[in-house]
Amino acid sequence: MTEKMFKQAGQMKEGNYMMIDGEPCKIRAIEKSKPGKHGAAKVRITGFGVFDDQKRTFLGPVDSDVEVPIIQRSNATVVAVMGDTVQIMDLKTYETMNAKKTADLGKLESGVEVEYMRYGDKVAILRSKASD
Repeated sequence: MTEKMFKQAGQMKEGNYMMIDGEPCKIRAIEKSKPGKHGAAKVRITGFGVFDDQKRTFLGPVDSDVEVPIIQRSNATVVAVMGDTVQIMDLKTYETMNAKKTADLGKLESGVEVEYMRYGDKVAILRSKASD
C-alpha cells in the first residue's frame, strides 16, 4: 500500500517529501535555473532518504511531474529489542512491524511508546515519547 501523488517539480519546497530514484526523500535544497535561449527552466532538488539517510539528487525541467509519497505517521509500543532491530506494535491497529534501531533514539526497552513513520514495508522510528 504505497500511496503517492504527483506535483510539478517547480512547486516543491524544502522540507517536503519526494521520490528520488524510487526512495522517499526529504528535500534539503532546491536550486532553480532560468530558461535559456532554447530551453526550459531547470530545477535541481537535493534530498536525503527518509529510511536510509543517503543523499540523492533530481535534475529536470520545472514543469515535469514528480512523485510525492504519502508517508503515514503513528504511535506504537516497543514489543522487543533484538540487537539493532526493534519490534513495535501500532497502538490503533495492533499490527507488529520491525524497524532499525538508530543511535539517536537512546535506550529503548519493552513498553516504551514511540512515534514512527511508514511507507510501504519500510518503517523508521522517529523518537521515543517521555513516560511520566
